[in-house]
Amino acid sequence: MPLLIVRNDITTMAVDAIVNAANSSLLGGGGVDGAIHRAAGPKLLEECRGLGGCATGDAVITGGYDLPARYVIHTVGPVWQGGGLGEERALRSCYRRSLEIAWEHALESVAFPLISSGIYGYPKDQALRIAVEEIGAFLLEDHDLTAYIVVFDRASYDIGGQLFAGISAYIDDNYADAHIDSLLERASRQNAMFGAMQSFGISGAFPRAKTTVHKDRKTSEPTAAVAASTVAESKEAIELCDALCDECALPTDESLDDHMKMLDESFSQMLLRKIDESGMTDAECYKKANIDRKLFSKIRSDRFYKPSKPTVISFAIALRLPLPETRELLSKAGFALSHSSKFDLIIEYFIERGNYDVFEINEALFAFDQPLLA
Repeated sequence: MPLLIVRNDITTMAVDAIVNAANSSLLGGGGVDGAIHRAAGPKLLEECRGLGGCATGDAVITGGYDLPARYVIHTVGPVWQGGGLGEERALRSCYRRSLEIAWEHALESVAFPLISSGIYGYPKDQALRIAVEEIGAFLLEDHDLTAYIVVFDRASYDIGGQLFAGISAYIDDNYADAHIDSLLERASRQNAMFGAMQSFGISGAFPRAKTTVHKDRKTSEPTAAVAASTVAESKEAIELCDALCDECALPTDESLDDHMKMLDESFSQMLLRKIDESGMTDAECYKKANIDRKLFSKIRSDRFYKPSKPTVISFAIALRLPLPETRELLSKAGFALSHSSKFDLIIEYFIERGNYDVFEINEALFAFDQPLLA
């Protein structure tokens, strides 16, 4: 079952259990702890009084009372003191113990805050990374559970660190010029077609698209003004070529039935073939893809299943496909990667660097306000 990062108020989450970042007394406090006690009502405090507290890194469970969640799992996170006093070990234990309790009670969904990242001062980027690693590792251990990491608002999640800086630079390098680049590439293709048509003596008055781009002497890069001018001058040639191509697409005597015999391998067929070639079991693959078992069953049973783009990419990540094979799998479902999409650029960034950690990719997608892989 998947791990999802969401922006929400954890007290409104309709899951089997929410996790409370409690203090050791379990008697309520500030931040998430206080909000959960207020939303659950006085009966929660009454039950907590009978528990006798909780040690740092451990967890206990109570009823949810007036909350949408059936249960509250209380865990006591460490206070940040610089990182040299076992804070990371204690924080990892908070997630592990909370998940173990959820599993012992046969719960199917649980929502976590970023434990210790509020008044306890744990650096948010480190707190998130630990949450993703511990929850992800637990789910990969054959635990059929849906887990949420709940961030209250955008201000509480700050993009930072070397990973996100690298992604930002990659997007900046590829995103802004995507539209101009695609038009120039298309003009170049039209010129190649022009040459072929000329050799058959059918070019007529069709003009060659202008693709010569003068470069800035200082940077050796096309200037924005010149690039825009080049694109504008190429549009007429491109439009004429498109019209001519339509005229050249003459009908044949081939029947529709004959044409349908050219039907290629479907997404479902290619996916199952790639799973077999990888040596993974089905369960190993859909868990690594952060995909629900029920969804995988639908894909397996329907040769012509039409997946979403994030679903296709999730499986490409699980199978550790290089970019060419990722593009091929996407094409089977009618999709492609584009440099005019931040989502696509982030996926490309990770694959090019051989980083196939779906949870880390989702962390980055969330940071850039993109849909997650699930």
